[in-house]
This record gives sequence, structure tokens and C-alpha cells, in this order.
Amino acid sequence: METTAAVSTTALLEVRDLQTYFNIEGTWAKAVDGVSFSIQAGEVLGIVGESGSGKSVTALSLMRLIPDPPGRIMGGEVLYKGRDLTKVSYEEMYDVRGKELAMIFQEPMTSLNPVLRIGDQIAEVAMAHEGLTREQGLERAIDMLKAVGIPDPERRIRDYPHQFSGGMRQRVMIAIALACNPSILIADEPTTALDVTIQAQILELMIDLQRQRKDAAIVLITHDLAVVAEMCHRVIVMYGGKIQEVATVEELFANPSHPYTRGLLASIPRPSKDHNQRERLKAIPGNVPSIMNLPVGCKFCTRCEVKIDKCDTVEPPLVEITAGHSVRCHLVSPTLSQGVTA
Repeated sequence: METTAAVSTTALLEVRDLQTYFNIEGTWAKAVDGVSFSIQAGEVLGIVGESGSGKSVTALSLMRLIPDPPGRIMGGEVLYKGRDLTKVSYEEMYDVRGKELAMIFQEPMTSLNPVLRIGDQIAEVAMAHEGLTREQGLERAIDMLKAVGIPDPERRIRDYPHQFSGGMRQRVMIAIALACNPSILIADEPTTALDVTIQAQILELMIDLQRQRKDAAIVLITHDLAVVAEMCHRVIVMYGGKIQEVATVEELFANPSHPYTRGLLASIPRPSKDHNQRERLKAIPGNVPSIMNLPVGCKFCTRCEVKIDKCDTVEPPLVEITAGHSVRCHLVSPTLSQGVTA
């Protein structure tokens, strides 16, 4: 699998100091706390981290899909074509969502309406955003099912979600997301619960469809670092609601600088040349802390094996150690940095 063509220097979307909290029994839990990044035209941007690190909440915040209550975007900006999407009305956001920004959710069976035919669910997007008639919308649905590789689409548009396999339902989700040719596609664990053969087909499909629109971008949220290595141009590593490291794929795999990133890479199974040699799989000790009880200092300090005293009480800044490679760690010397980002 090959990644897409050259990445533009034009930012399609810029996120500045995004803060998304959840009110739990009167206490604000910081699920996303001061996240800043940009998405470039033609780019595949990976966001990785364990469950509870803030990946999905970040994606839902971009789409303004945080349930309120209990969640709320407390601060920051999400700038798309000069507009701050955190400030627009819900009616204006409805026009953006699906047309400019689209999302593939983790579980297609719960994301698709079980009592509506597949064709109507795809057609609804084009009818809402492009003013198509129902007949025109169904024609678009047939075209999209062809594009995502579902055979006999003229017949399958009349089927219901339960009549499709898991892989086919995920293809339908991709068809819905791409029905209006959005600028940014956010894929939240798009291959969850699929076997490895179908996973490869889904990921290859996403890349092929993006190649057809070179100015579009994909944000891929995943636990699978092997997928990141194959598909992405840049990678954001999240933990405790914050960005801990960001770099190009090549730089991250060659020079992982945050202890958490190194732990994630070390946990990947590696085939041994000596088939008789057995090597114990490495794991990061402990568990991801609850967002209700995050450490005061570095969010990874409760699990870090190389921490120093300062880590418990002082939150490290995100420091750029080389061009395009930033790390949030006290053990990274600021003297090596070329600047500090918020």
C-alpha cells in the first residue's frame, strides 16, 4: 500500500488550543486539553494513542458532535476556510458537516439506521447538501456503492444494514462520508472488528478515493502503528488529552523521542529471523489514568520508567526538537529546540 501524492503546504484546517471537557457530577473532566495542529491539503494525518487518550473526542470536536450536556468545547479555535467552526451556529455547522468535513465512525452497525434502506441513507446526504431529488440521490448512491466496490449496487441500494457483512457496512459508511466529495475525511478506527484482509481492502479504498481528489485530506485515528506506517504522512501521538509528540512518519519511527511513543513502538510484535527464538512482547506498565484523576505534571509520569522528580509536578511544554518534530517531555533538552509551540 502506498501513501498519497505530495502534501501541499496549504492548511485545510487549523486547530488552536482546543479544549473539550465533560461535566461529571459537577466536576469538569479535561478530555482534550489544549490541542493544536493543522491538516494540510493532500495529507494523511495519523492520530494514535491508547483508548482514553483523547483521539476520538478531538475528532468529534472538529465535527461539533460532542453531546452537550455533558460535554462542551470550552475554548480554542477550529479554523476552516477562515471560519471558526466552534463559533458558528448549529444550522451553519449542519451545512459544513457531510459536505466539507465528513466522518467514518468506529462501528458501522450502530452508525447506520437499521430501519432505512442503504440507498436512502446515502442519498440523504446528497439531497440535503446538493439539492438533488430522491431519484438523483439514489443514482448518486449507486455511483458511490460502485466506487467503494460493492457489487450489484442497483439491487443493494434496496437492502438494509443487517443484510451486509461488517466489511460491506464499513464500505457503505465510506460511501456516505464521500457522497459530497468532502475536503476532509475523518476516519475513526475505520477497520475495527474487521479481519486483516478486509482491513487492507478498506484502507486501500480510502487511499484510492483520496488520490482522485489531490487537495483533500484524511485524518486517520487508529491504534495500529503498522497502518500508520503504511498510510500516513505525519503522526500525532496523544495521551492524557494532550499531544505528546508529532512528527513525520519517517522521523517518528526512526527517532521516537517521547517515552510513551517509544513504549508504543516497542509493543509492536516483531517477527524474528530465528523462528526458534522466543521474545516476550513488551508492554507499557500500568493503565491509562482516568480523565477525572490526571496527574498534575506530565500526564504520562505514572507509567514512565525514566521520569524525574520534576515530572510529577510540572507539565512539560511541547518543544520542537527538529523541524516538524515536537515532543512534550522534560528529558528533551530545550537547548536542542528550534522553537516552542503551544
